[in-house]
Amino acid sequence: MTTLLCLSIALAAGLILSRFVKPLKLPAVTGYLVAGILVGPYLLGALNIPGLGFNSMEQIASLSIISEVALGFIAFSIGNEFRLSQLRKNGVQATVIGIVQAVVTTICVDAVLIAFHFIAPDKLPLPVAITLGAIAAATAPAATLMVVRQYKAKGELTDILLPIVALDDAVGLIIFAVSFGIARALQDGNMDLISILVNPLVEIVVSLGLGAIMGYIFTFAEKHFHSGSKRLSMAVTFVMLTVGLSMLDFHIGPVHVSFSTLLVCMMLGTIFCNICDFSEDLMEKTDKWTAPLFVLFFVMSGAELELSVFTDIVIVAIGVAYIASRSVGKYAGARFSAQMVHCSPSIVKYLGITLLPQAGVALGMSITALQLGAESGILIRNIVLFAVLVYELVGPALTRMALQAAGDISPRPEIIKTPNKRA
Repeated sequence: MTTLLCLSIALAAGLILSRFVKPLKLPAVTGYLVAGILVGPYLLGALNIPGLGFNSMEQIASLSIISEVALGFIAFSIGNEFRLSQLRKNGVQATVIGIVQAVVTTICVDAVLIAFHFIAPDKLPLPVAITLGAIAAATAPAATLMVVRQYKAKGELTDILLPIVALDDAVGLIIFAVSFGIARALQDGNMDLISILVNPLVEIVVSLGLGAIMGYIFTFAEKHFHSGSKRLSMAVTFVMLTVGLSMLDFHIGPVHVSFSTLLVCMMLGTIFCNICDFSEDLMEKTDKWTAPLFVLFFVMSGAELELSVFTDIVIVAIGVAYIASRSVGKYAGARFSAQMVHCSPSIVKYLGITLLPQAGVALGMSITALQLGAESGILIRNIVLFAVLVYELVGPALTRMALQAAGDISPRPEIIKTPNKRA
């Protein structure tokens, strides 16, 4: 009962706050995140009234399956953007930009934080600085997708943005694995090539392979049903099944085999949308079904934000340096690479702004960073939490502004009400 009360209050709070932020011209996702803070452990949850908000981070963690499933559906929807017809148009551009902006971002953050290390080596160890530089490459697809959906964004910037955000996950995994391997080698004095090179490549290959297999099976199964409700039920079943399979984790000799939920479900959606002739209709129905799930996902994400990080001046200082250098890296990297592949002026000017949001993938990387040791791992985790708090609250609004400035969001026509005339 308590769990149901928490979830219903969280959902209601998200919907109510989305109405409050509308007059401020902020995206609904910002309202969901603020609602999460309100019902989280630092405000309503602190009252310790069962069912009235989330009382602890442990309680939120116990409901992580909701976030996993939501991320699966988000990745499934993004996979719909990889239609061959669209990829022929901007696939090369998206690939180049996706790789270059991630690498440039890592270089920028590394440069600033390594300089910080030499100024205050006791506050920021070198392995921590290198690891944070790698985490900076990650971009949050969820917030971006929600803004695009809410405002029905369409145009050149939107067309290239979603594939880049999806590719960013694969690029980020490789950069993080290499950088984290170097960071561990600096700390332990032992260079492990399997961890640095083999494991991340295996994760990407097996994730795409599993997603492709599930995509073909999904399409085959869908063709045996003809009613819209059964096809929708089958879509929900396969996304949830794919999320479950992507949680597998095992070793083959010295090689660690794991899967990226985002990559697996993205490939599921990509295969399905390219080989199924009724995929567009089903994708629209799935988007409507998942609307309340996404609201709950973002409210819970807001509740997870650690407000306590603001009490440590060191965390705040490093966090500000991280946010500033990452923002410069994303904008400069996207601008430079967009010019390099001859994108339109609106893409060159505004793409970098839309790549600022950061959340789930970065937090997952920060958990892996605990392998550097308790002290270094906690420092990384807190800095990433600080950055996520700022980016998740500000990023969606900046994405909306960029899409609007690029002309991808059309102003909604005002509805003029006329009085009824009685005969």
